[in-house]
Amino acid sequence: MEELEEIDGFSIEDLPGVGPATAEKLREAGFSSVEAVAVASPSELSNAADLGEATASKIIIAARQAADIGGFETGDVILERRRHVGKLKTGSGAFDELLGGGMESQSITELYGEFGSGKTQVAHQLAVNVQLGNERGGLDGSCILIDTENTFRPERISQIAGGLGLDPEDVLRNIHVARAHNSNHQILLVEAASELSEQLKATELPVKLLIVDSLTAHFRAEYVGRGTLADRQQKLNKHLHDLMRFGTLNNAVVLVTNQVQSKPDAFFGDPTRPIGGHILGHTATFRLYLRKSKGGKRIARLVDSPNLAEGEAIFSVESEGIRD
Repeated sequence: MEELEEIDGFSIEDLPGVGPATAEKLREAGFSSVEAVAVASPSELSNAADLGEATASKIIIAARQAADIGGFETGDVILERRRHVGKLKTGSGAFDELLGGGMESQSITELYGEFGSGKTQVAHQLAVNVQLGNERGGLDGSCILIDTENTFRPERISQIAGGLGLDPEDVLRNIHVARAHNSNHQILLVEAASELSEQLKATELPVKLLIVDSLTAHFRAEYVGRGTLADRQQKLNKHLHDLMRFGTLNNAVVLVTNQVQSKPDAFFGDPTRPIGGHILGHTATFRLYLRKSKGGKRIARLVDSPNLAEGEAIFSVESEGIRD
């Protein structure tokens, strides 16, 4: 494990102000690498290791210098780094084309839609596809799935794996599922996912996909009424930034599903709106609206993206998985 925590021989104990006791506290709180410390906020670090905020800031600055994170870069350097961004294919050519070749790593992709629109089906498909080699549209990785609504079905994974000619038992062994019982537990599970990804980094199938299905169910149930809205949004914001950090540090795809609400005062257009407000709208890199169509077909509409045009794709959910 030691080599996973080092950058060119530089471990978290080498950071100024971090002794063995502080390093142990940081690891217990999920800050097991120099990169993880570098992208933390001073308040997070001070709470995790009982440090003053000034000391935490110094540690973070040193970690950023060691990990080469947080400074200005020229556009050509960023372009070169983006060449390492992976594209995870969905099984549908039209869907992949809508996404510019597949779901991007180092990004949050949000799927929202009514019940039965195919959100969980897409999540199950990607949990299998991520294990494929690059030549077959996968990322040679394993999957972590945080299940908040008890919708994960290993039987469905077996069907999809069979449709791709894979051994269902091997595929299931590389999907790590945790059931989140409330919003606090859901947030803690992202920390647990970071620890698990560190353990799997040196294996044949490092974690390349993190799924949260669904992101907003617990927040919606626990924070009722306008009086709790500010607290809910603050908590959701932190949760989303933890997910974004996970995707960046592991070069992983982060897929979240989201529930919807109906807007009864909308006289024109579709009254369906995603939960989570502007916080989720601004943080998700790609937003996709899924809806049912005739004959078992589904329509995916790209609602928001930093570099792709809005558009729609038609796909179907079959027993073997997602297909054109």
